[in-house]
Order: sequence, then structure tokens, then C-alpha cells
Amino acid sequence: QAQLVESGGGLVQPGGSLRLSCAASGIIFGIYVMGWYRQAPGKQRELVASITVRDYTIYADSVKGRFTISRDNTKGTVSLQMDSVKFEDTAVYYCNAHFSDYSTSREHDYWGQGTQVTVSS
Repeated sequence: QAQLVESGGGLVQPGGSLRLSCAASGIIFGIYVMGWYRQAPGKQRELVASITVRDYTIYADSVKGRFTISRDNTKGTVSLQMDSVKFEDTAVYYCNAHFSDYSTSREHDYWGQGTQVTVSS
């Protein structure tokens, strides 16, 4: 049974830092693209950052230069270092694991339960 468990959310002041972590189990972690998504009230879920098995990263324009995604394949974890946070970073952050099985044309997607990040003074 695949499971993703996020931790590290909370309340942070503007300009501060927060580190989110996601621990995966029940999947072959090393073949999955890992990502962080977020959803603010009244808005659609959006990609924040993703990292491939070869550590190629993609960031949303709104977080470039402020957030850093990393993964540890030996531990099965992915992290999101959030620096210089802004009010607009307030959202529920979700961990995602994605694998495209080209041999079967199946997409495999797993989600964590989400962790709240609130930026407030």
C-alpha cells in the first residue's frame, strides 16, 4: 500500500523559512518523479516544484529562487525548503509521487494528506 506522509507545516512570518518533508512507503521510490503541490482557499491545486529521479528540478515561477526541492532516494524522502516566504505562499501543501509506466501506458499517482502552511505576521 503506497503511502506519502508530509510533515513540517505550520505558521511562519513573512520573510521566514520552513522546511516540509515527505516520507514515502510502499513504492519503489527511486523510479518516481516527486513533487510538491499546493492549494490555497478558492484556488486550484498548482505545482510548486518537482524533482526527477536524476535530480532534474522544475519550479513554479512564483517560488523560483526562494524554494528548493530535494530528494533522498536511500531514505525515500523528498523535502521542500521554503525561504523568504510570502503571504501568498499560504496554502495546503501536498506531496505527490508520479510514475509513467510506458510498457503498460499506465500513470501511477499517489498523494499525501496535505500539510497546512500559513504565512502571517
